[in-house]
Amino acid sequence: MIKEKKEKQILWLSFLAGLVFAIVEFIFAIFSHSQSVLMDAVYDASELIFIALILFLTPLFHKPVSEKHPYGFYQVESIFLIIKVFMMLSVTVGVSAEIIKSALSGGNPINEASISAFQLFLGFISIFIFLVMKKMNKSVSSPTVDAELLGWKLDIAYSIGMSFAFFSAMFIEKTPLSFLSPYFDQIVAVLVMVFMLPESIKMLWDSIKDVFLFSPDEDTVNKIKDICTDIMSQNNFNPVFFDITRTGRHMWIAVYFEIYDDYLKIDDLKITTDKINQKISTEFENYTCELILTP
Repeated sequence: MIKEKKEKQILWLSFLAGLVFAIVEFIFAIFSHSQSVLMDAVYDASELIFIALILFLTPLFHKPVSEKHPYGFYQVESIFLIIKVFMMLSVTVGVSAEIIKSALSGGNPINEASISAFQLFLGFISIFIFLVMKKMNKSVSSPTVDAELLGWKLDIAYSIGMSFAFFSAMFIEKTPLSFLSPYFDQIVAVLVMVFMLPESIKMLWDSIKDVFLFSPDEDTVNKIKDICTDIMSQNNFNPVFFDITRTGRHMWIAVYFEIYDDYLKIDDLKITTDKINQKISTEFENYTCELILTP
């Protein structure tokens, strides 16, 4: 219950901060005619829809497994992450099409100094919110919160980068590249889209793997194998197969093993299982680990 409450507090902070950012950015985009700021506002607004849904579903992610739901509700979170990324990609494509259309029709002259100052202000506020959320997240293990932290990290990079870019743009008119001035806003907006695509695609792929019960990344698998093999070898247990899958925020570990003796002591199995769980708990949260004797 404590972790669930903490997770909700983090999501509420992200929601309220995102709401304020989206409103401020939309207002500024209207008066400045900046399409790069408009694109940022659309991103933030689309994020709000996702967070609002997750806030109502968070209690499901903390329900224990049961016979009726052997994997709990962990996959629901992954499904919503997939919906979130598809929604963001759709928004990106739509807004980018409008930006390119505007560029082809003659560009969009803007006040570089005001946009630079505005983005710098947003960047510093984003850093503060990110640090607060990161501090609150120390006791929480949640893919949703991790996704929110990634989003704020991208916002920081985006705002600081935009501020620097538009500050630099003020000097373009004095160079041979002055012809780019009316198109600079659109160029920056498209570059931002390209910059955000890899992270979005990675999040989408990770969520798809979770839904279809694929194994986690190779480093995680190797770390679990090393822990189990080292402890099991002390009791002459020989691991022959590792079944490691992730569903949302929960990881399922099944280790199939053989024994060299003619019989298995139940006490040895219990001691070995306890040692493995104790060791894995120092590396990961939200997991289930079991040892299974093969014939």
